[in-house]
Amino acid sequence: MKSILTLIIVNKVYLKNHEEIELIRESSLIVSKTLGMLAAEIKPGVNGLELDKLANTFIRDHGGIPGFLGLYDFPNTLCISPNSEVVHGIPNKKPFENGDIVSIDCGVLKNGFYGDHAYTFPVGEINTQTKKLLKITKESLYIGISKFNKNNRVGDLSYSIQKHNEDNGFGVVRELVGHGIGNSMHEGPEIPNYGKRGKGKKFKNGMVIAIEPMINQGTHKIKQLSDGWTITTLDKLPSAHYEHNVALINGKPQLLSTFRYIYESLGIKSNEEIPFLKN
Repeated sequence: MKSILTLIIVNKVYLKNHEEIELIRESSLIVSKTLGMLAAEIKPGVNGLELDKLANTFIRDHGGIPGFLGLYDFPNTLCISPNSEVVHGIPNKKPFENGDIVSIDCGVLKNGFYGDHAYTFPVGEINTQTKKLLKITKESLYIGISKFNKNNRVGDLSYSIQKHNEDNGFGVVRELVGHGIGNSMHEGPEIPNYGKRGKGKKFKNGMVIAIEPMINQGTHKIKQLSDGWTITTLDKLPSAHYEHNVALINGKPQLLSTFRYIYESLGIKSNEEIPFLKN
């Protein structure tokens, strides 16, 4: 949920111990379950405010606090960004239509630690090019996760995401970045989705980061709407957003969040998370 257009940049890196990582995992899994619950509700005729209300109740029923509500004065529980909206969309009453895509970003605070991740959902049947956008963006998320290891730097991860998307003809947003996460929603290091190999901060055990490719079907250029939050593509073509929380443990990336609940809800089979699960 971090925009260098609108929010204060935080560069301080806080390394976490085992207990702190497990608390972040707990918050992240509430987000995962929330997104899984919402997956079954996203269909033509449903609107963002309805989803926002469901998410608020679900998070509180599971012992969490909505992490975005009131953060930097954001007015809702979810960021809901359909079609050409990149991120930070404010939920409204406009019904989703068949062929839309809807990016949902959700945060939870529990026991003093945040979880924060996102998924882009198709509404009904979407066109072939948009299917490719979602596929390539999600693939780049896991490519980036694989570069989060003790031998690499931020630039290695960032470059890998950029290359996969640009090789497939998509635009990589520059002004919006991933981030560290912990007691604060946004900590260091910043994790851009573009960069140069061998550059940036070196990864260390105990780092916990949110990796979140934000990828446009056309130009990488974006603009911010007058509401002060919503970011859209400049050319009005669709944008996709996927995000995971990942810890560096014993030199290797370990997922703290999961799309498993989404896939169970939608009947999707996937092995993509297996290399990054807790041993």
